[in-house]
Amino acid sequence: MKHSTTVPITPLAKAANFKVGYKRRYHMMAKPTGSTCNLDCSYCFYLHKEELLDQPHDRGMDDKTLEDFIRQYIESQDGEQIIFSWQGGEPTLMGVDFFEKVVALQRKYQPKHQKIENDLQTNAVLINDRWARFLKKHNFLVGVSIDGPRELHDRHRLTRSGKPTFDLVMKGIDALKRHGVPFNALAVVNRTNARFPLEVYRFLTQEIGATYIQFTPCVEAVDFKQTAPQFWHDDMIPVTGSRRAKPGDLDSIVTDWSVDPNDWGTFLIATFKEWVSKDLGRVQVNLFETAVVQTMGMPSQLCVTAPFCGKALAIEKNGDVFSCDHYVYPEYQLGNVATDKLDHLVFSERQKAFGMGKKNTLPKYCLECPKLNLCWGECPKNRLVRSPEGELGLNYLCPGIKAFLTFAKPELERIAAMLA
Repeated sequence: MKHSTTVPITPLAKAANFKVGYKRRYHMMAKPTGSTCNLDCSYCFYLHKEELLDQPHDRGMDDKTLEDFIRQYIESQDGEQIIFSWQGGEPTLMGVDFFEKVVALQRKYQPKHQKIENDLQTNAVLINDRWARFLKKHNFLVGVSIDGPRELHDRHRLTRSGKPTFDLVMKGIDALKRHGVPFNALAVVNRTNARFPLEVYRFLTQEIGATYIQFTPCVEAVDFKQTAPQFWHDDMIPVTGSRRAKPGDLDSIVTDWSVDPNDWGTFLIATFKEWVSKDLGRVQVNLFETAVVQTMGMPSQLCVTAPFCGKALAIEKNGDVFSCDHYVYPEYQLGNVATDKLDHLVFSERQKAFGMGKKNTLPKYCLECPKLNLCWGECPKNRLVRSPEGELGLNYLCPGIKAFLTFAKPELERIAAMLA
């Protein structure tokens, strides 16, 4: 991935030069507030971007940038469906009026043959009846960040004044339910709640009634606020399984709140067993669903378990475009929608090199692993450790991922055969 930053931003060949059926599709995480948020989650990987990118705190995405982005995003894709994803920071800080402009601009530039959809990732603290009515009216899919029951959620997800947020989030969820707004649950699996897998899973499925769950492992390099992924000091990278390759050590490669690799495996195994025995066909869990799909020989539904990446970019509030949501660092900036054509940035030699780097930089340990076709080294930003042989580029979560896939293999194969 680091190598990609030296590749010129030269547009790739146009779709017209390829065989019939070639489609240009990609996904952009839009951050209209930048890193500005009304919470101060201890594990947040994005709050520091304001200082890192030298951005003003009091301004969100302006009207010109918004229109430039929406117009170019629509024009640069030729699939039947175009999905806008609004994240942050906290996007609801922009207010309902901002998103009314979003919908109006989408209608202005929407071609007749393409369908436009929106999703909104939120902490739900500001969701009220007005928000819920708007989201329902315009068919927004909402993702709510919630880490489990009160005591686990409030461990890390606090207001900027240090107060708990659980009750505020539940109030927002109640508003969504009252107005029939579909919502998913996104749980960040950190060092704390990873030890309570069934409490987390049962709360999300039984207490709030989520039928789609996204489990995201919390992994951050200890110097993530200053150092971009793959720009770490090689001589400081530990071997997997060593004390420095776990959270809590004074000299750990990761932050204290990062999930322990073994706990990640235990968490996945416990929730997978519960999912298979009670919720198969009723609840969708992102990592389990895509494991079934991949076991059937089909492409991954997620970038983290696909062999290549590079089709999930991020745009900041000032129009700056970055290679990935987790690579919003100066080293990985591609350009700006005010001065560059979005399709030239997305479909460029540099972004292609970035995406291909996911597979091309895998260590021998991964290439020889029987679980490779279900893992593909997971997210490159988590490749923080060395293989047992000392080779760079192994994923920090490898022990947990391998334990889960080994345990789940017979059941994945059974489900795949049932669906075939």
